[in-house]
Amino acid sequence: MKSAIYHSLTERKQQGKKSFAVLIDPDKVNKTILDELIGLAHTAQVDYFFVGGSLVISNHLDECLQHIRQHSSIPLILFPGSPAQVSRHADALLYLSLISGRNPELLIGQHVVSAPFVKQSGLEIMPTGYIVVDGGAPTTVSYISNASPVPADKNEIAMCTAMAGEMLGMKLIYMDAGSGARRAITEEMINVVARQIEVPLIIGGGITTPEKAYLNCKAGADVIVVGNAIEKDPGLIQEMSAAIHSVAVSA
Repeated sequence: MKSAIYHSLTERKQQGKKSFAVLIDPDKVNKTILDELIGLAHTAQVDYFFVGGSLVISNHLDECLQHIRQHSSIPLILFPGSPAQVSRHADALLYLSLISGRNPELLIGQHVVSAPFVKQSGLEIMPTGYIVVDGGAPTTVSYISNASPVPADKNEIAMCTAMAGEMLGMKLIYMDAGSGARRAITEEMINVVARQIEVPLIIGGGITTPEKAYLNCKAGADVIVVGNAIEKDPGLIQEMSAAIHSVAVSA
């Protein structure tokens, strides 16, 4: 089984290095926008591209991935909103299990349906415990999943959920306040979770400033994912990347 991307994630964590992932929604980009993002990402030394969305209502996923692949060497990781969002043109797949919810379809049901297709894709599969945290506004993922997010001030619930996910064999924990969140996950919650798990911790949703990205890394995040803020201002890529990569290895 392929493990190059996961190895890079764990190696960077062991070395104390923080990673920056730019999230690209295929529904919201065209080739012109992609070219701008790719250029900025290479200049800023972005570590990963996450590609996907809660819906992806267009048929642009393959086209989007192929265009990035032709013009970039940055690893492509699928962040799927459904089993249909699988493409062999990526490098790896976050195989998400919504461990913060109680919807059996998103815990295991959709995985059973998609398993043969996912295995045949040839992608590197990374089992990921997905935890949705209340970001102060209804999000697409909370609506689609029909699951209540973890309350923003319930650090112990997030901690125990992440611990359970790791002990169940999840290789990554992804905490997400959701696209368009009014508030990002608190540093306190990130720190409480990070101190109790050994697998890489990914944080996304509501991160709109380099300062917030920096503080999240200091709190214990290993990978910062930014999408909406970059859609509004692609120039943030350079500042976000610099802030994330400036966190001292000993931090």
